[in-house]
Amino acid sequence: MLPNPESRIPNPESRIPNPESRIPFPRYNSPLMLIFRALQSPDQQPVALTIGNFDGVHLGHQALLSRLLAAAKLRGIPSAVVIFEPHPREFFTPDQAPARLTSLREKLELLAELGVDRVHICRFNSQFAQMSASDFIAALYQKLAVRYILIGDDFRFGSGRSGDFALMEKIAGQQGFAVEAMHSVLHDGLRVSSTAVRSALAAGNMRAAARFLGRPYSISGRVVHGDKLGREIGFPTANVQMKHNRPPLSGIFVVRVTGDHIPVLHGAASLGVRPTVHKNGRAVLEIHLLDFAQEIYGQHLRVEFLHKLRNEEKYPDLKSLTQQIALDVANTRKWFKENGLP
Repeated sequence: MLPNPESRIPNPESRIPNPESRIPFPRYNSPLMLIFRALQSPDQQPVALTIGNFDGVHLGHQALLSRLLAAAKLRGIPSAVVIFEPHPREFFTPDQAPARLTSLREKLELLAELGVDRVHICRFNSQFAQMSASDFIAALYQKLAVRYILIGDDFRFGSGRSGDFALMEKIAGQQGFAVEAMHSVLHDGLRVSSTAVRSALAAGNMRAAARFLGRPYSISGRVVHGDKLGREIGFPTANVQMKHNRPPLSGIFVVRVTGDHIPVLHGAASLGVRPTVHKNGRAVLEIHLLDFAQEIYGQHLRVEFLHKLRNEEKYPDLKSLTQQIALDVANTRKWFKENGLP
C-alpha cells in the first residue's frame, strides 16, 4: 500500500500532514497545486489525468500538459498528473539509469508553474512494479475518479510494460471515461525527449537543450556552507546543494541566478568534482556571483545554465587554478555583454 497523501509542500522530499491544504511556492509566483504521495484522492473529485515521469518537463511534456489543462477546463474538473518516484529505470537498473534532469522538487515546481492542479506521486516499488496493466487502470478510475485520461502514444504501463493505449481505450469504453493519445512533439525535425535534452547537456550544447526545454536548463537548491576556498583565493562562491546524485552536465558555465530575496544575478559556475582540490569528491555546484557580496546562506536559488565555457580540468597548483578562474570570470562578463541578456 502506498503512503498517505501529502499537502502542497515547500520540500516535497519531506512528509507533512493535512493532505487537503494548499501551500504556494512564493518564489516564482506559481499557481497553487495539491500534492499527494498516493494514488488516491481524499475528496474523490473527478479529474482529467495524465501519467508519466516528466523528467525535465520539456516542450513535449508542456504540449501534453497544455492539452490536458484544456480538456480539464472544458469539463470543469481539476487537472491531475501521476508521476513515479523513483523513476522505474532507477528501480530496475539503478546502475544504468540515466541522469535525472530534474529533482522531485524541481519537477513539482515546474508542474505548478504550468498550472497543474494536482500531482499524485506514486512510489515505484516491487509491489507497484508487479501490478498488472488492468489493475493499474482500475486504480485510476476507482481511486482518482478519472473522467479523462491523456497519454503519449508510446506510453507503456503495468507489469512487463504490457499495457498500451489500445488496452486503456478498451477499458475506458467499458468504464465510461474518455481517453486520448498524443503524438510526439518535433522541434526542427527532431523528437523532443528527455534523452535528447540529456544528450545536448552532455555535449555542452546549452542552446540545443534550451530549445528542447523551452527555457534554459536549470538546477535548484539551497545555499550551504562549503570549504571557503573560493573566498581565500579571491573568488567567493555560493555552494548550491543538489538533489541530483549524478547531474547530467559538468564543466564551467555562464549562469543566471534567481531566488527569493535577491535580484537576478549573473555568475560563473563550476559543476564537477573539483579535481585540483579533491581526489574523490562528489559533484558540487559552486557559483561566483558577479558584483554581489551579500550573505545568502540558506536561501533557495535557481541556477540557469546559459553557456558552457570549458570542461573541468585539474591544475598543478592553486595559483594556476586562480588564474583560470579569473579568466573564466572575465569570459563570463564578456558573454553577457555580447549577448545582452538581463
